[in-house]
Amino acid sequence: MEENGKYTQESLTSLEAVLFAAASPVSYSRLSEVMGLKIGLIHEMCQALSNDYERRGAGIRMQFLDAQVQLTTAPEASSAVETFLGLEATQKLSRAALETLTIVAYRQPVSRPAIDSIRGVNSEYILRGLLSRGLIEETGRADSPGRPILYGTTQDFLLYFGLSSLSDLPPYETAVPEDNETETEMSILKE
Repeated sequence: MEENGKYTQESLTSLEAVLFAAASPVSYSRLSEVMGLKIGLIHEMCQALSNDYERRGAGIRMQFLDAQVQLTTAPEASSAVETFLGLEATQKLSRAALETLTIVAYRQPVSRPAIDSIRGVNSEYILRGLLSRGLIEETGRADSPGRPILYGTTQDFLLYFGLSSLSDLPPYETAVPEDNETETEMSILKE
């Protein structure tokens, strides 16, 4: 499947089939083992597939997370897939949930007291909902009095928003609208 350090169309097709069959993200090392190719070549092949999908406007995309990769639905096709799976009504996030999720995404790891301080309201219920949806997770405990739980986003968060990594998030200044209410939040979040 490898010719002089280059991949063949056959190996690219096999890689695509393996990723399609995988139910969850697959590490480059596991793909290297299965395909019998060097990790660097596997990474190059994944990038080639990703570039091809984007160039063609395909309904699938490659999602890269640390040393793992997964095939996902293209963001522009998500509404059709949600309708097909009957998820459209259950997957909507409230404004409060989106607000809380934004704070977690940009400030992670962040504690509930810090989130409450930014939002100005108790976020316990919202955090439980985001935890149950798998969009955030507990990442540890703060070294402050009471040792509050710290929260961070999950891979499901990235999938939900069609992101490959947190670096795909827009800069904070463009993600949060500038009005009187959010100017205070912006200054707190930047600290």
